[in-house]
Amino acid sequence: MEMSQSLHTFAADPLQSTMAGGTAATILCCICATPIAPNPSNTCPSCLASQSDVTRGISTEAQLHQCRGCSRWHQDAGKWIGCELESRELMALCLTNVSGLKKRKGEGDRVRLVDAAWVWTEPHSMRLKIRLTIQREVLTGTILQQSFIVEFVVRNQQCVECQAAFRTGSWKSLVQVRQRVNHKRTFLYLEQLILKHGAHRGCLSIETFKDGMDFYFPDRGKAGRFISFLEDVVPMKVKASKKLIGTDDKSNVSNYKYTNLVEIAGVCKDDLLFLPKKLARSIGNINRLVLVKNISNVINVIDPITGQTGIIESDAYWRDPFRPVITAARTRLTRYVVLGKDAVFLERNHSKKAVGRKQRSKLATITAARESDLGMNDSQIEERSHLGYLLKSGDVCLGYDMKDCQLVDDEAEDLRTAGRMPDIVVVRKLYGGVAANEADAARKRLFKLQKLDIKKGEENERKGKKARKDVEMERADEEDFMQELEADKEMRTRVNVFKSEVVAATNTTEDNDGDAEEGEDEDDQKISLDELLDNLVLDAKPDADDEMVAAEESAIPGMMLVREGERAARDNITYIGRDEALNVQARDTAVVSSEWGKEFES
Repeated sequence: MEMSQSLHTFAADPLQSTMAGGTAATILCCICATPIAPNPSNTCPSCLASQSDVTRGISTEAQLHQCRGCSRWHQDAGKWIGCELESRELMALCLTNVSGLKKRKGEGDRVRLVDAAWVWTEPHSMRLKIRLTIQREVLTGTILQQSFIVEFVVRNQQCVECQAAFRTGSWKSLVQVRQRVNHKRTFLYLEQLILKHGAHRGCLSIETFKDGMDFYFPDRGKAGRFISFLEDVVPMKVKASKKLIGTDDKSNVSNYKYTNLVEIAGVCKDDLLFLPKKLARSIGNINRLVLVKNISNVINVIDPITGQTGIIESDAYWRDPFRPVITAARTRLTRYVVLGKDAVFLERNHSKKAVGRKQRSKLATITAARESDLGMNDSQIEERSHLGYLLKSGDVCLGYDMKDCQLVDDEAEDLRTAGRMPDIVVVRKLYGGVAANEADAARKRLFKLQKLDIKKGEENERKGKKARKDVEMERADEEDFMQELEADKEMRTRVNVFKSEVVAATNTTEDNDGDAEEGEDEDDQKISLDELLDNLVLDAKPDADDEMVAAEESAIPGMMLVREGERAARDNITYIGRDEALNVQARDTAVVSSEWGKEFES
């Protein structure tokens, strides 16, 4: 009895002494025999990390689908999103395709994504790699952290919209843009506005006709956005209609095709107008004979004699439409040579309002002669012009010869016959080789423009002489539009103007020196190199680095649009470069973490 009691006391003494001393009881690790605190696996954290796989149940390979046509990525349920390479949006898309990251119902262990980084891949490999760092609680209070590589295979798959673009009759909404004039300068200007603002995005195809253009869209919403864009850049009215294609009586669902007819006002830049009395009074009591200065969502007009300006709203025009008395056609414009000028300081204009100091300094009485009359006779004309400040002796300009023309308006024709109209109306000044009447003036022009991918409609598919005549008319309209752009600085600010590949530095220097010598006759409308963009310069050969970047861009559409790591750095995402990627292991050894890390936000 006493012996058993003593044995019991001896056995209890170590535990009592341990607790009394303040140290916890320890056991030996079953693998490395290191003293550890008791746990269900009887294993130390280091051995537990070497024996455990934190990444179990998480896929290390997945697939992503990208549309080669529009470079968008497939998300889910037929949704396609646009993502740049190395962007946070693409990282979020990749993480949603990694199975096992999210805790499923019924699973007891806890997984947390701590970090995600991009890993460099060969551009032609059609692969994307990300390095994930996760934490998992393998035992109560034991957190292991491990990093591993997940590889994504990029597959090509057409999105729904790109599929529709290759099918005949797949459009849902059609926008027909028309203007009842004999030239296409308005549509050339509209084409540049569309290119600058990207208004043609989402358009399936574009067709051109003699009096307008057709834009095909896959849905009604994109067509509506395009019409809203047109309302902001041209005076127009729209008429909508729809056609029933099919219907389902059981579900009460109908399929329609929508057609929108957009009619642009039949007034163009540089047209000569004879305004109705009521309209002329409503816009500041301006003179009835005005020149169209430019076209936007309103019609901006200017009095060629006094320089007074006015604005005709789109609604005012469509309430009582009128046509120009002289259209700015090549056959109606006459070339004049300026022989001299005298400044005019007009105190009051036709509306009896005081003339502003800026506009007052632009008026001048010019002495000009027809270019065709030089050497033939001594006929000269003196007339006041709102472009007098631009002109000097020897300049060539275009204008309307009011003596030898016939106006379409009877009242205006009576005033012209009675001599109550100016002899000439100067429209614009000519520059460069066009003023010198050189044969290759268009090729020597300092700038060039982009063009839309447009196909001709069935009405334009002519053959023989008619086809050649149409081509000549298109070239003439393009040349007239380029001359308008060259002579109007305000018009150039609304479009993208690029440097031409034939720009000669010596000629440019000479032109700039000549402008500096003009003094007070400085021309503020002449185009300068500061206005030109250099995206379309094709004369210089690419460098070796540029060739490498171009090759990488052509590997996967939408990839390598920026330098390696730049996009990831903007989104605060780690990027493992080309040299470091060679040393990255597919799966690192798990390590023990003392606490849970901050969850990665995608």
